[in-house]
Amino acid sequence: QVQLVESGGGLVQAGGSLRLSCTASGSIFSIGAMAWYRQPPGKQRDLVATISGGGNAAYVDSVKGRFIISRDNAKNIVYLQMNNLEPEDTAVYYCNANGLGITGRPFQSWGQGTQVTVSS
Repeated sequence: QVQLVESGGGLVQAGGSLRLSCTASGSIFSIGAMAWYRQPPGKQRDLVATISGGGNAAYVDSVKGRFIISRDNAKNIVYLQMNNLEPEDTAVYYCNANGLGITGRPFQSWGQGTQVTVSS
């Protein structure tokens, strides 16, 4: 079983910054792609950014140039640095990871979510 725990959310004014962290733990053999999703109030959960095991990153257009996804493979952590935040970024942010467990079986896990609120 693989667990993901997010941290770093909070309340920030528009134009401010936050850094989210997500740590994976449990019966992990290897982790491939990791990602951040977000779910605004009353809306569906959407992809924000992804990063491959080799560090290749991709972003949804609305956050390009403002958000940076990175990872520490040695510690099984993925980060999301969020700069120049806008009220439209308000959402619950979830991390997601895909990989192989120690038994060789693939897994996909989600974190519990962390709230980010941006005030105008």
